[in-house]
Amino acid sequence: REMDEHKTLLKDVFGESSDSEDDEQQKQQIQFEDSNNGGRAQSIFGKNPSWERVTEISGLWLCRDFLSSEQQSSLLSTIENEGWFTEASHNQAMRFGDLPAWATELSNSIREVVHFSDYVSELGDFATCDDDENACFFPSDLLWREPLFNQLIVNVYQPGEGICAHIDLMRFEDGIAIVSLESSCVMHFTRVESEVGNIGNESKTNPPTTKIPVFLSPGSLILMWGEARYLWKHEINRQAGFQKWEGQDIDQKRRTSITLRKLCSTE
Repeated sequence: REMDEHKTLLKDVFGESSDSEDDEQQKQQIQFEDSNNGGRAQSIFGKNPSWERVTEISGLWLCRDFLSSEQQSSLLSTIENEGWFTEASHNQAMRFGDLPAWATELSNSIREVVHFSDYVSELGDFATCDDDENACFFPSDLLWREPLFNQLIVNVYQPGEGICAHIDLMRFEDGIAIVSLESSCVMHFTRVESEVGNIGNESKTNPPTTKIPVFLSPGSLILMWGEARYLWKHEINRQAGFQKWEGQDIDQKRRTSITLRKLCSTE
């Protein structure tokens, strides 16, 4: 299988990193029906979430209306109260295992918005995971694992600061979530196939690698699984001239990102 082969290659080339019945009960606990509204599904998020599939990349989905403005402000205040970024030199915080209560709540909200959206798809007779893998926001085996996530990274980026192209560490399982706060930005994805396949081959005749841009607005949620997680690097270049969308420069301000992942079992 191509993806398994690439995972093995990535470990061989980059090491463990790259660049830089209970389930059914749990599912039944998440209900999105309003008995006073004829049984129609109601979103706990205020309005139906807006999902966008990045068609060029299997396993990459974007939810634009994941957090409201009020929820974003509240989340930023909660992070500030953690005291992680009291000094200017501190721009990253990491937690493993038991996450802060707000991060667990955020994880639960991710599970709920995916489950709600899948439920609405079924009601509306739209394609679902069972019909088409490409229509799946997040596979059920990942969505209902416990815990959903147990590793947290909060990054604070000042204007001009970004992150180099990378694939997340192989010590983490499939299924990664990123929540964007404050400044908008463009994240670029590059397939790693050509780089892994061309190791030791420095031919200058290789065509330039295509980068797929994805616009991340404040309050958006991006989910990466399968090929998007293992076969595509992602990066954010916030140097002058690189942050453009629809021909316009993006006004770069401070950006905060929250990344949630699950550690691989050591058993």
